[in-house]
Amino acid sequence: MSSHPVGRLLGPQFTVPHRARFATLPKDSRGRFWPEQESATRTCYQRDRDRIVHAASFRRLKHKTQVFVQHEGDYYRTRLTHSLEVAQVTRSIARVLGLDEDLAEALALAHDLGHPPFGHAGEAALNECMRDFGGFDHNAQALALVTRLEKRYADFDGLNLTWEMLEGLVKHNGPLTGAGHKPLPEAVASFNAQWDLELGSQAGLEAQVASLSDDIAYVNHDVDDGLRAGLFALDDLFAVPLAGPVFRKLSTQHPHLDLGRLIGEAVRRIITILVNDVVAETQARIASARPKSAADVRGLKVPLAAFSEPVMHEIRVLKEFLYVSMYRHARVMQAVSRAQDAVRELFGAFLIKPELLPADWLAACSTPGDSRTARVVSDYIAGMTDRFVAAEYTRVLGRDCAI
Repeated sequence: MSSHPVGRLLGPQFTVPHRARFATLPKDSRGRFWPEQESATRTCYQRDRDRIVHAASFRRLKHKTQVFVQHEGDYYRTRLTHSLEVAQVTRSIARVLGLDEDLAEALALAHDLGHPPFGHAGEAALNECMRDFGGFDHNAQALALVTRLEKRYADFDGLNLTWEMLEGLVKHNGPLTGAGHKPLPEAVASFNAQWDLELGSQAGLEAQVASLSDDIAYVNHDVDDGLRAGLFALDDLFAVPLAGPVFRKLSTQHPHLDLGRLIGEAVRRIITILVNDVVAETQARIASARPKSAADVRGLKVPLAAFSEPVMHEIRVLKEFLYVSMYRHARVMQAVSRAQDAVRELFGAFLIKPELLPADWLAACSTPGDSRTARVVSDYIAGMTDRFVAAEYTRVLGRDCAI
């Protein structure tokens, strides 16, 4: 039992700051593409977050792979649980920095909406299928979902999110135009022609924080999942920067701790290290740049939110370890290969016979094999869950799916 009295919080206790002047403020929003009456009980960014949570594409993340295929077990992370963890970290950092927590949370919840089934393996397969038709990009797909593919409202397609939400969704990893950038994905270019998202500038600070929180969440939960799945052992981690020192110290302090508790405690500590580093580095950059508004943040040459260089190096090394020990593990690669084959075969079948698509999707097609039909097929497959791929594979190709 604890020696501290029950029913009291131990200090130091965090006090919520006022909104910073460089935060993205609801009163300064550039509004929505389709005019709507705003809510009397929620800010525009709260409303954006709520629309994400109620979206069909958000619910489908429950059965979309993070690393492991869906049938590997109910314990491992999915795109939905990953998005929730990213949102938790994002909101925490946004609160400390005095940002708009609702916008930051909404961006975190929406950041993976465009991922197809089977994680990055599915994206690679779909991009290969779309090579002659403009390719596939999950960030562009997320924009397509929230501006066109979601069908929930009587007066418009999509979710009609605010400009700041759309801008952050496509630019959370940085500007998309300028020297050295690839051509814009079609979904981004076509929407930007209708409503300028200022693709050459930085995103708002809320989106920058969401991007870093994505890194924090996934390196930690992949360490967690990889250890529990037996893809690598504790001894393998001991020599890896960032995670290794934490696990070594805990193993010394608590030599008899069961593996589940050890992993949970270690992950908690690593997340704290990374969150504290982002906050400290970002606050230092804010003090140096002295932005007076969200517009000032967007006008800077470099992002304000960042890891310190030493910690960024440690994250890179940890990611390299995870790539070799987890993402390229034979057990994972076998499932990846089967999943990619299923995506390719389904795409090919739908492309030459679009009449195999549901009626509403068929209505959006043109000639079999052309670019428009390919994009419709890509949109349809990208929206599938892992298990729906297996069901459609059996329906369309007449044999069981091997995934």
